[in-house]
Amino acid sequence: MKYAILESGGKQYRAEEGQVIEVDRLAAEEGSTVDLEQVLLLVDGDTAHVGAPLVTGAHVKASVLEHIRGPKILVFKYKAKMRYRVRQGHRQNYTRLRIERIAAGGRTAAKKASAG
Repeated sequence: MKYAILESGGKQYRAEEGQVIEVDRLAAEEGSTVDLEQVLLLVDGDTAHVGAPLVTGAHVKASVLEHIRGPKILVFKYKAKMRYRVRQGHRQNYTRLRIERIAAGGRTAAKKASAG
C-alpha cells in the first residue's frame, strides 16, 4: 500500500492514490490539477521514506473537484451581570481534492517500516 503524509495549510493529511480529501481552501480553479510538494513521509509497501523535514523530490498530484464550505460554527460570548451578549457564526472554506498520483522522485533517509 502506497501513501504519503503531506502538509497543506499548516495541517497534515494522510493521502492514498484515488482518495478524496478536504484541505483548507487553495487558490486553484475547479477541474485543475495542483502539485503538493510538502511531503513529510512516503510509504511504499514495506519501505518508509522519512523527510528531514521534507522528502526531497517527492510530490503529490491532485485534481481540484470543488470548493466547499464547512458547517456553521456558532461563537457566543457574554459577560455575566453586564447584559453583554454577542453571537457570531463562522464557516470555513475548504477545497475537495482527489489524489491522482504519489511520485517519489529523489529520496532521503530510507528506513524499513516496522510491523506493529
